[in-house]
Amino acid sequence: MILIIDFGSQTAHLIGRRLRSLGVAVQYADPEDILSAIKTNPPKGIILSGGPASVYEKGAPTVDNKIFDLGIPILGICYGMQLTGFLLKGNVVAGNVKEFGPAMLHVARPAPLFSGLSGKPFQVWMSHGDKVEGVPPGFDVVGSTNDVAIAAMQNPKKHIYCVQFHPEVEHTRFGNLILRNFVTGICGLTTKRASINIPLLIKKVKDDIGSANALCAVSGGVDSTVAAALVARAVGPKLIPVYIESGLMRNGTKEAVVALFKNQFHINPIIIEAKKQFLTRLRGITDPEQKRKAIGALYIELFQLQAKKYKGVDVLVQGTIYSDVIESKGTKHASHIKSHHNVGGLPQKLGFRLVEPLRAYYKDEVRNIGKLLGLPPKAVNKQVFPGPGYAIRIVGEVTPVRLDREKQADDIVMTEMEKAGWLSKVYMCFPIMTGTVSTAVKGDGRFYGEVVALRVIHSRDVMTTTWAHLPYGLLQKMSSRIVNEVPNVSRVVYDITTKPPATMEWE
Repeated sequence: MILIIDFGSQTAHLIGRRLRSLGVAVQYADPEDILSAIKTNPPKGIILSGGPASVYEKGAPTVDNKIFDLGIPILGICYGMQLTGFLLKGNVVAGNVKEFGPAMLHVARPAPLFSGLSGKPFQVWMSHGDKVEGVPPGFDVVGSTNDVAIAAMQNPKKHIYCVQFHPEVEHTRFGNLILRNFVTGICGLTTKRASINIPLLIKKVKDDIGSANALCAVSGGVDSTVAAALVARAVGPKLIPVYIESGLMRNGTKEAVVALFKNQFHINPIIIEAKKQFLTRLRGITDPEQKRKAIGALYIELFQLQAKKYKGVDVLVQGTIYSDVIESKGTKHASHIKSHHNVGGLPQKLGFRLVEPLRAYYKDEVRNIGKLLGLPPKAVNKQVFPGPGYAIRIVGEVTPVRLDREKQADDIVMTEMEKAGWLSKVYMCFPIMTGTVSTAVKGDGRFYGEVVALRVIHSRDVMTTTWAHLPYGLLQKMSSRIVNEVPNVSRVVYDITTKPPATMEWE
């Protein structure tokens, strides 16, 4: 077993996911509980995760120094490296140049952690402010980037290895190999191919729901569809799928939901028409957190009203996945990034027992579960769309006029991406009504209108993204059509920010 100490990193849970995929058992503990966790169940290795704090912050999470003398191999990642350097009398400072996103790692000398790598520089993914400027006694520098001289360090005698980057994220090129080197070459564990146990998942859903009827929130997206498929397999006719037409989803979503549930589950989903209610609830709200909470609260109110029409409905099934949870401050030391409408945006009094069968999984795992359940490729591979819909792609107040413009721009983006053969190549593509205005020339006259941003990204598990290098001709086509066809738009800009530091959505 590998013990993962969670300092609140957005990707701490992802470390465990990577290790489980190697067939390695993992256990999580908070830093203040590390010694008791080790005593209760001695691990073969310890991983200190990243985290949002600085080692110099008041109340920053820390660990007992005794762990470094136990002889148990330790891997420190990002904050875990900085804390190791700090506790063992190295020099940790606030970086003058902070690194967020891709960097090239140069491995300086042979090291067990980098066994099997060619020696050529390779891409890693960074997200940090502080850095180790001087290694502790007994440590060697084994890797650097152009901006950080000490990006990896080791003390083989004490079995301590540290990296400033995140090997667990998709965009670190040899991340899985580095983690494998730690658990096999350093900790001495064996690995095996692991797979998702669908019968066990279905049994858990059945046990969680019990004898109750289950109202299932479906949005037409991958997550809620896969969650509904699990519930259908678990409790059959006790599944009551409900689609709320908020007016904030893509055109054709309602029709697609009806067709899917009729064809796949032989169930007619309940449709609640609530466009006016959502626009009324959003009136005057400009803060994105308040938008998400207003949407989440109204969804629950509508589900509660629907539940009263049925006997024995006390369960609400949601397609919540782990990226929703962690961004909504899902662990003790994590930062609050945004209140997802189905997590942090929920009211305190729900009136339901929540059943979230996908809560521990990432987007690519959810797609795989859908395939294993026999869902059609069109439903499993469709492009991601946020639960709050267009409301968080309109910066500022969501008005009927701005909503219509966002939908029109979105139709243009989707149409042109599909015509160019790019729609299936990217994870997400969408426009944003930025709320910023700029001067333009239309018809030889001055025009002052809104700036639209385009975001087109690649990702697998939502935890990291890169921007798509679209052909210039395609960008020009989308820009020209949006400026010419969508009222009150002055210009189009292209967002080329990775995650981190940016999130998937603008709000």
